[in-house]
Amino acid sequence: MSVEITNPWTGQVDYRYDYMDADAVERLLAKSSAAFPAWSALSIDRRGAILERIASVLRSKKEQIANIMSAEMGKLHGEALAEIEKSAGACEYYAKHAIDYLRDSDIKTEATRSYVTYEPLGCVFAIMPWNFPVWQVFRFLAPGLMAGNVALLKHATNVPRCADVIAEVLKDAGIPDGVFGVLHIDNTMAEKVIGDPRIHAITLTGSERAGRSVAATAGKFLKKCVLELGGSDPFVVLDDADLDKTIPIAVASRFSNAGQTCIAAKRFIVTEKIADAFVQRFVEAAGKLKIGDPNNAATTLAPMVRADLRDELQSQVQASIKAGAKPLIGCEPGQGASHYPASILDNVKPGMAAYSEELFGPVASIIRVKDDDDAVRVANDTLFGLGASVWTQDKKRGENIARRIKAGATFVNAQVRSDVRLPFGGTKSSGFGRELAEHGIHEFMNIKTVYID
Repeated sequence: MSVEITNPWTGQVDYRYDYMDADAVERLLAKSSAAFPAWSALSIDRRGAILERIASVLRSKKEQIANIMSAEMGKLHGEALAEIEKSAGACEYYAKHAIDYLRDSDIKTEATRSYVTYEPLGCVFAIMPWNFPVWQVFRFLAPGLMAGNVALLKHATNVPRCADVIAEVLKDAGIPDGVFGVLHIDNTMAEKVIGDPRIHAITLTGSERAGRSVAATAGKFLKKCVLELGGSDPFVVLDDADLDKTIPIAVASRFSNAGQTCIAAKRFIVTEKIADAFVQRFVEAAGKLKIGDPNNAATTLAPMVRADLRDELQSQVQASIKAGAKPLIGCEPGQGASHYPASILDNVKPGMAAYSEELFGPVASIIRVKDDDDAVRVANDTLFGLGASVWTQDKKRGENIARRIKAGATFVNAQVRSDVRLPFGGTKSSGFGRELAEHGIHEFMNIKTVYID
């Protein structure tokens, strides 16, 4: 089957490629299986040296990679460069810290010695999304490689060259043949790969629907999986928030990457006392964002990745307006292939799409609440639980609210973001398992007890 890749900015077909056939998939599975014993037996120091070279090659190819990202999924050039640097930093972080994370852990019992040791599982099959086409890959790959695992990547169908250039980076850095491979396959073939006995674990970042499908297949074959799924993150503004600090972060939290981020702030839960002032300034700031060519430094709002996703977003917006939400800015598709302006809906209530569904694009929902308790209630009134932020000048008050919100991560007076030093993941319909930090490197390892009487 041939796949066409359309440039989100121009609307033109830039690239075509074919899915791999079964024989090509088999060859990659066999190479991966054959590479695992030697890679896992390599010392941590030698694996770390390769990770450091990967970081160096990433930086040397950053302009090339950024241009591919902009062409395939519309990312702003500056955001692409930052993503590449973050990925390089993750490689360096695990090259330095993996030795501590993987050290045997002695536990005192009645035995002569009892301890926990960590062993790699084998091949991790990664199903990754288009919205952060480099970072999402290195988020699992850097700890996975340092743990001694090998990996096969099924990237999103609309970012094939991002997948291929990552493979080039690893090859240039000296990664042994078979340790990492790219599978250009459809979902039907992906399901077969999950069931293959040479696959030992699965990691998915994607939609809730995709997560349920992958988890069901992984469960059928008793494979460990980690799922990072959708989110509808609350951005809670308490009545004493410093709006000079809050407004710029509100804009960045909602409209970076054209709002196409699982941990983007989507529901702005604002207490009544400060709501009018917040909304006025939020609208003014969002209105200054400029849609344009992602490679133009003057552009501050990227196009959405695909026209069909823009149309889906517009359907959610229209349904919410019909149900009583008030459009304050935007809320109509822009002129162009997949353009959508910065948009804000006020008076969002339960029962509206903008209240209960994930809006995966540059649309903010304003939900006005009475007080702190009401804010927590609304923040938790969602199927999702990925990230959340709380804004107040009283840090203790903010911490108390943050601890009451059900999410994988809660930030006080800071934008929700992934950080290689901190575990990342969600709860409820946002998935399970953790990436990054010490927790992430342990997810795809056999945590093995050794007991010596």
